[in-house]
Amino acid sequence: MINEVKTKGRSYTVPLITITLLFFMWGFITCMNDILIPYLKQLFSLTFFESMLVQFCFFGAYFIGSLIYFLISTTSGDPIDKVGYKKGILFGIFLAALGCVLFYPAASLVSYPLFLGALFILGLGFTVLQITANAYVSLLGPEDSASSRLNMT
Repeated sequence: MINEVKTKGRSYTVPLITITLLFFMWGFITCMNDILIPYLKQLFSLTFFESMLVQFCFFGAYFIGSLIYFLISTTSGDPIDKVGYKKGILFGIFLAALGCVLFYPAASLVSYPLFLGALFILGLGFTVLQITANAYVSLLGPEDSASSRLNMT
């Protein structure tokens, strides 16, 4: 039986399980990049450099997204404080879903640049999720066990 995480009489078990499943989902999709590379390499007759752009676009989005978030935070305040965790997580899910949906036209049009763009948007969505969900998990229970919750998720 799962011990309920409670703070001030509120149970955070359901939100914690939901966020943990969300972490699993984006971890699974991230691992799919490695599986995608050989198929794209064969389909588009890519060089090694071109095939590594898959990883570069996806993980480059983490850098670009984090940099944009940092610049916005320093100039006009933390966006999560303004919109809230729920809207931040939903925005991240929407961006990631948009990136996933863009795989369909990329496959239909057989367009490598569109695949790279879809991966970049997917990576941006995961960046927003990472920034928002990590902070949210740390708030779902006592402060002294926040690092344990982050490790578990």
